[in-house]
Amino acid sequence: MKKLLVTGGAGFIGANFVHYWLANYPNDKVVVLDALTYAGNIANLKPVESNDNLAFVKGDICDQELVEKLLVEHSIDTLVHFAAESHVDRSITGPDAFIETNIIGTYSLLKAAKKVWLDGPEVLEHRFHHVSTDEVYGTLSADDPAFTEDTAYAPNSPYSASKAASDHLARAYHHTFGLNVTTSNCSNNYGPYHFPEKLIPLVITNILHNKELPIYGDGMQIRDWLYVEDHAYGIDLVLQKGQVGENYNIGGHNEWANINIVKEVCKLVENEFANNESLAGKFADAKAAIAGDTKSLITYVKDRPGHDRRYAIDATKTQNELGYKPRESFETGIAKTVKWYLENEEWWQAVMDGSYQDWVEKQYS
Repeated sequence: MKKLLVTGGAGFIGANFVHYWLANYPNDKVVVLDALTYAGNIANLKPVESNDNLAFVKGDICDQELVEKLLVEHSIDTLVHFAAESHVDRSITGPDAFIETNIIGTYSLLKAAKKVWLDGPEVLEHRFHHVSTDEVYGTLSADDPAFTEDTAYAPNSPYSASKAASDHLARAYHHTFGLNVTTSNCSNNYGPYHFPEKLIPLVITNILHNKELPIYGDGMQIRDWLYVEDHAYGIDLVLQKGQVGENYNIGGHNEWANINIVKEVCKLVENEFANNESLAGKFADAKAAIAGDTKSLITYVKDRPGHDRRYAIDATKTQNELGYKPRESFETGIAKTVKWYLENEEWWQAVMDGSYQDWVEKQYS
């Protein structure tokens, strides 16, 4: 039986990991540590909130004393570190938060883990798993081979630079101090509970509000898309079979240009409206979806500074060493995602109108 501390476990990927872990390892103990900033949402844990093996703590990963306390009190043997500022646009307009959370926060966690697991009278059984991104590798041209674990780091945004720094710190704590660290670098995730500022949920919710669908530049930026539960599965394999000190790429084998992703989501939403008459009443503002003309909402806008052209993950190492292969095709995963947003308006509406954050402030002030 494992005892996990999951940082950022109320965020999009972290919460989906918690759902996955408790479903597959019901006897394990999971402690979630989350600061409940704008992207962390306690409602993301609602599907598992009644599980006796789940504990939630509101707190900051920069609070080293709190982290040490949690590691000791809950006899934590596995720390899975998701907590991060992750939106590139926000890192351009306000990079300070990315430096604080992604670099200083990771450093604080590593110090706490070393103190509790290594610096006592005996070395405790442990694993520190650091969750990172393919963006640390930089950008690719159309004909370049996909990123491998040996690709040199070349981050191009404050976000990716802060994640690259955290990757290096995790590596250093393994090689210098002997902390049992593994790192995974993933491609773009999508699925349930995805914060509405990100591309796929933004397109869905904007369609339902009949708002423009903004496309940066020519829309031909290419990303590899990974269904979030497949990411959780990949991390599971790293924890079970991964070699300490190693990095593992987790990808979806699924490259799409942004504009084609948008058009695919438009088509799926239109199909849902065509096949379910009740949606027109539920989302009366979605005029383009009701009329079957959502592509008319597409609007091209000025590209963001330093926009990487292409990311692509080569997950051969993870496949060969750990047996990893995405379980969800893009066709099935994106269909599930669209349906989830159509069925969970209460969740994303509370996030978008600020009522969730108001609730958080009242509960934890």
